[in-house]
Amino acid sequence: MQPSEAISSEPNQFAHLLSKCIRTNDLKLGRLIHSRLIKTALNCNTFLANRLIDMYSKCSSVDYAQQAFNDLSHKNTQSWNTLLSAYCKKGLFEKAFQMLDVMPEPNVVSYNSIISSLTHHGFPGKAMGFFKRTRTQYKNEFLIDEFTVVGMVNACACLGALKLLRELHGLATVIGVRFNLVVCNAMIDAYGKCGKHEYSYFIFCQMHETDVFSWTSMLVAYIRASRMADACSLFDSMPVRNVVAWTVLITGFAQNGEGDKALCIFKEMLEEGIVPSASTYVSVLSACADIPLLERGKQVHGHIFRYTCLIDLHNVFVVNALIDMYCKCGDMISAMTLFERLDGKDRVTWNSIIIGFAQNGNGEMSLFMFDKMIEADTKPNHVTFLGVLSACSHCGLLSEGFQYLHSMESEYGIVPQLDHYAVLIDLLGRKNRLQEAAELIKKAPWGTYNIGMWGALLGACRVHGNLKLARRAAEALFELEPDSAARYIMLSNVYAAAGRWDDARSLRRYMDNRGLVKEAAYSWIEIKNIRHKFVAKDKSHSRSEEIKDLLLKLIDPMKDAGYIFQLESSYFLEDDAFS
Repeated sequence: MQPSEAISSEPNQFAHLLSKCIRTNDLKLGRLIHSRLIKTALNCNTFLANRLIDMYSKCSSVDYAQQAFNDLSHKNTQSWNTLLSAYCKKGLFEKAFQMLDVMPEPNVVSYNSIISSLTHHGFPGKAMGFFKRTRTQYKNEFLIDEFTVVGMVNACACLGALKLLRELHGLATVIGVRFNLVVCNAMIDAYGKCGKHEYSYFIFCQMHETDVFSWTSMLVAYIRASRMADACSLFDSMPVRNVVAWTVLITGFAQNGEGDKALCIFKEMLEEGIVPSASTYVSVLSACADIPLLERGKQVHGHIFRYTCLIDLHNVFVVNALIDMYCKCGDMISAMTLFERLDGKDRVTWNSIIIGFAQNGNGEMSLFMFDKMIEADTKPNHVTFLGVLSACSHCGLLSEGFQYLHSMESEYGIVPQLDHYAVLIDLLGRKNRLQEAAELIKKAPWGTYNIGMWGALLGACRVHGNLKLARRAAEALFELEPDSAARYIMLSNVYAAAGRWDDARSLRRYMDNRGLVKEAAYSWIEIKNIRHKFVAKDKSHSRSEEIKDLLLKLIDPMKDAGYIFQLESSYFLEDDAFS
């Protein structure tokens, strides 16, 4: 049967067919119905015309929706709202506001369309401003329903506007808005994003009906507050734990520096038979990268390859996470292999590989990849230049580093941030141009209040034995972070290296009196998925005698290879843990 034969002249049949067009996104059939309506003069039927406008809107054909609206002689409020909603959903807010200005009787549906769409398209501040202006303009005539509340609550969540959120909550309560499941879920999510998990929990406990979104929003609220014990307890109580909930918990542990726990949760998820999503893999790979555990990362890569569809295997977010993981674990060959195979490289892809080469000591390759990024017409951002400047620092390219810093603003419109200046301070320090580094701290915006810059200068002063500047940098750091034991130890080591033993001991006594203790730094190595940690002078490892014997055997070959051992005072070695 041809489509034209399936079209009856009955209005109800036309309405049914238009609904089918929406379900199947069949614009061709929709236009055929529109043509038939014109021929039968049913395009003047307000009910059918509204359905036609709605069909075009949901099939992403706003121009045809406008045409159907223009042809309608008897427009009602639904006609206006349907087209207004179409413009809002497409982000065409200029046309939407023009339409609202000429609309005979805008109502709460009209305002809700604009508020929710502004927030959805990334303009929560404009949504808030529109809400306030409209309330002021219409005063008591401006009605608010649960959809208005949800739209505004979402805007507050995006802005982190706790005060406005509480005012809106109070207003909704006073005017009697029905706190249904959707409103409560939005409130739980918003209070969580505003850092008030206790408010989220209060609403959660008051709900007569909950769904998986309610539980997941509450889970996210706890995780944002780093209350992982409460998050785990809530997760264990969830009646339904879908892939989103599992992913949220994995992400929470990864972001709170507990990568091992995140990997354990991922293992439990697989044992429960839950199929991971692309977001799950991104979080798990992030955990592998931050620990870092190369073999576990490779296992996850293998799992993606064996058990997921091609969509996940070529998903740019998943591939970016894999590249980042391999870079952070030092396997640049695997990272580069994935990079070259990925077709839709985005800025994150380029940034990962540029920073990866820089962090792994291959500055030349990092700068080469930056040139390739520009050739590929991918615009760099501030993260890109952190990698580029780090590459210059590793290569000792001082003039090039300053050229890249100046090009940020002149060529790419990126204002250098304090982190960029800190990398250049490190570069100047490596070159023993310490006075220039101190001057750059003065010139950088708010540089004298930046811990990273002073820390880089103090580290360089220690290497080059510049006691005067070391004291100046340390004094600045003592003001900025008075409880950091590492800074006192570093200055003490500078004194010790210069033979100023009384000053060094004085600093240590000051630390003891204040109870300042630096957390011991450690080295580690991964063998067969197990991390072995080593702290200076620690003999607790089960195979420490074997390790000691091996090191003794390596001393002579190291000397033969030209390595010069630097023996320093026992005082210097004892607490020399700054890294």
